[in-house]
Amino acid sequence: MRDELISEVVQRMLPYLDNKQLVDLQNNLNQVLQRYDVELINGGNSENDNQELVGKFISAKRVEGCSEKTLKYYLATIESMTCSLEKDVRIIQTEDLRKYLTDYQMQNGSSKVTIDNIRRILSSFFAWLEDEDYIIKSPVRRIHKVKTVSNIKETYTDEELELMRDNCEELRDLAIVDMLVSTGMRIGEMVLLNRDDLNFNERECIVLGKGSKERIVYFDARTKLHLQEYLKNRVDDDPALFVTLRAPYKRIQIGGIESRLRELGKSLKISRVHPHKFRRTLATMAIDKGMPIEQLQRLLGHQRIDTTLQYAMVKQSNVKIAHKKYIG
Repeated sequence: MRDELISEVVQRMLPYLDNKQLVDLQNNLNQVLQRYDVELINGGNSENDNQELVGKFISAKRVEGCSEKTLKYYLATIESMTCSLEKDVRIIQTEDLRKYLTDYQMQNGSSKVTIDNIRRILSSFFAWLEDEDYIIKSPVRRIHKVKTVSNIKETYTDEELELMRDNCEELRDLAIVDMLVSTGMRIGEMVLLNRDDLNFNERECIVLGKGSKERIVYFDARTKLHLQEYLKNRVDDDPALFVTLRAPYKRIQIGGIESRLRELGKSLKISRVHPHKFRRTLATMAIDKGMPIEQLQRLLGHQRIDTTLQYAMVKQSNVKIAHKKYIG
């Protein structure tokens, strides 16, 4: 309780003292209060204060362009932490967060990737509190990135892609598979497309990616033909590029496409058929055929090139050929 009192006093003096003065104040409080027992009489309104600060953080992230889906994930993650610790976020210490992450992993059986995602979100939140002068120093600074095992992500083989194309019973499903294969766009980007967004002459379209950023993606001749055939056979006037198979023919949702692809994969005995796997497959094929990583980064809409490198898996056979060419 003594440490919490000192921390709260120091936080309240942030607007009035410089860094050296704050350190001197903290040291003096530590020395003086060693001789006293400290007891909390009134818990105050830390819950309300937490809600206010979290709300301000979410608003700041919304202004920065984060999607509502991302904001919802941020909010749930931070609120889970504040509810568990039951402390004012301004006096939360590094050890509090370490214990929270450890307990969370044990109680939920979470993977290291999940725990590191939580750590990153908490780091962003406390770094914002630090930048806005609500706290002196983020308690997440001393919690380092969680080391995770780097697994090779699965991609589709050429045979699996052809199997899926040959066994699509609906023109719509064939066009969806072709679109995912040739553009590498995110499933969330594809469901937002309208008919008018496609430029068939240039075989391209503009998609709205993460952070509300637009980019151009390209599709091949086969995709163009299948899209045109699908649209020609449509009997509705909905502006969406892809709609449900039954009336009233509304824009298809992400879950609808995921379910359809899962059923297709199950019938063909292809493991783990899902939209994101098409994106990884395109990235791997592009790198495999010599596409510069910077161009692939732009095609996929990645902000950081490290993300692109995680998507693109270079085949070992090509590493062997390159070794012979450049070294052997």
